[in-house]
Amino acid sequence: MTQKELHNERLAAEARQKELQFCTRRHFLKESAMGFGALALGSLLGSCGNNMGMTSPPAFDAAHPLAPRMPFFPAKARSVIYLHMAGAPSQLELFDYPELAKLNGQDCPPSLLEGKKFAFIRGVPKMLGPQANFKQHGNSGLWVSDYLPHFSSIVDDVSIIKSVTTDQFNHAPAQLLMHTGSARLGRPSIGSWVTYGLGTENQNLPGFVVLTSGGNNPDAGKSVWGSGFLPSVYQGVQCRSEGDPVLFINDPKGIDRDLRKASIDAINKVNQEQYKEFNDPEILSRISQYEMAYKMQISVPEVMNINDEPEYIREMYGAQPGKGSFANNVLLARKLVEKGVRFVQLFDWGWDSHGTGADTAVDIGLVNKCRQVDKAMTALILDLKQRGLLDETLVIWGGEFGRTPMQENRDGKEMPFKGRDHHAEAFSMWMAGGGVKGGTTYGETDEIGYSITSGKTDAFDIQATILNQLGFDHEKFTYEFQGRPFRLTDVGGKVMTDILV
Repeated sequence: MTQKELHNERLAAEARQKELQFCTRRHFLKESAMGFGALALGSLLGSCGNNMGMTSPPAFDAAHPLAPRMPFFPAKARSVIYLHMAGAPSQLELFDYPELAKLNGQDCPPSLLEGKKFAFIRGVPKMLGPQANFKQHGNSGLWVSDYLPHFSSIVDDVSIIKSVTTDQFNHAPAQLLMHTGSARLGRPSIGSWVTYGLGTENQNLPGFVVLTSGGNNPDAGKSVWGSGFLPSVYQGVQCRSEGDPVLFINDPKGIDRDLRKASIDAINKVNQEQYKEFNDPEILSRISQYEMAYKMQISVPEVMNINDEPEYIREMYGAQPGKGSFANNVLLARKLVEKGVRFVQLFDWGWDSHGTGADTAVDIGLVNKCRQVDKAMTALILDLKQRGLLDETLVIWGGEFGRTPMQENRDGKEMPFKGRDHHAEAFSMWMAGGGVKGGTTYGETDEIGYSITSGKTDAFDIQATILNQLGFDHEKFTYEFQGRPFRLTDVGGKVMTDILV
């Protein structure tokens, strides 16, 4: 028997087994205990919710979950590129320029410690002045440190938000809050919400793509790009910038593309029978995912190939084909939005500057991390601008919290290198494109960068602003789950109108 014949026989046997299992479940639920089992199943499926819960005109079509849909109102942006620096960059070495240098080396005032919680600081730490040099740049005169020499050339295209705060000071909960609107597991990520609301303009590519760099996933794991209680078709699809862009995207040895299509058709035939019986929209999502996987075999390798980019573009980003890097991922992000992908999420790991070693010191490791991202994120803005895409692409950069103005003294002991502990009260992010007003700053901190004095902004405000630029009212954009409507911004959030055109 040939390998192809053996595969067909195994596929047929699997289909027969699934049919028997399906029939057995159906018989048990319908016939046992006068059908009360089927009634119970129906109530459970109903609790998962399948209606849009929105006030926008187009109804959600579970059979075509990624079909492009119109937002509530005319949008400024059509797509999003979110650059998350996992570990939390130090705002005091990058964007926030307080008078902290005057206190360098002095004991931390008691008022900054009383009643406060820190991840590692114990006792009385020393104050630590900025380790970078700051200058004003562009026509706008925005302050940026010499850690980001390339970025300082595009400040007139960005809005720096200096007054972001959070109530989480550990990485995983803070990342979850920033990306899902909850510090606990189970909520959909912002990329899932966006593709749920808008679908995708390219039916051969996922609506939500995730790219990681830095050697690790973020501390919160893949839950930060999960779909939560939304249909699973809206979860982020993780791609790679080296090797196969998606695992198992190539046909197995001895299996041609036609046979793989026949396999998918057979599987989806069983899924269609299950949907007719249970009317569960998640089954339709499963069908769409199988079909998308087949389409991605052709489309993904093409769009994920940076070799077809001109040499000057690769040099502009600092990209190197065949290597996994932040620069490669940023160039891929531009290619993806150019092809109609709605939401591209980049996570770059390694920004946790505690000073436990040279690689985490704010005057050594942080400098190296900035060198890895500075050129590429600057090139992204310039490249989108020269292609006429910046106006319709919203770019966000930031971490999950900030760093303390005092030096970390883990266990009350002086650290061998200069580092800063987690700081939830104030940190910086920036936005560009997609209707954001360039050359602006929003919010202020006190003279040492410890607390916010104006323009207080939280994760819900960031999320509300992103949704607003995509044409959604964050208070009305909901999904019915377990008997009540849920939204990304929970019960908070305000649109940051001051930074918008």
